[in-house]
Amino acid sequence: MLKAIATPNAPKPFSNYAQGIEIPAGARVVHVSGQVGSTVGGDIPADAGRQHQLAWDNALAVLAAAGMDHTHVVDAHVYITDRAHIGIYRETRDRVLNGHRPAATLLIVSGLADERLVVEVDLVAAAPAT
Repeated sequence: MLKAIATPNAPKPFSNYAQGIEIPAGARVVHVSGQVGSTVGGDIPADAGRQHQLAWDNALAVLAAAGMDHTHVVDAHVYITDRAHIGIYRETRDRVLNGHRPAATLLIVSGLADERLVVEVDLVAAAPAT
């Protein structure tokens, strides 16, 4: 259903993401608000790897509530607070998306809403209309 867009007239992706994704007319589109690396109970682990996993798990839980999964992700925006965590970000993203390559943006920011947070993930997903 989703169509990857690729052109030699723009730089190739630096890692596992698409240059662009086309959503067909009539598709259901879900925007997932930024999800952070905390547990459902609100605990924020000190471990950056755990936070990255939780942020993706939380974002995918919202998608699941809409009847979608990782294969429906069209665009991912990820905000991290430490450039040293780029490897953690890529490893976690690749594991969670399991070969699916949406459009993606990674931003390194000076901070998030709670100073203990190191990552936030927001998604756009699309699926055929039901």
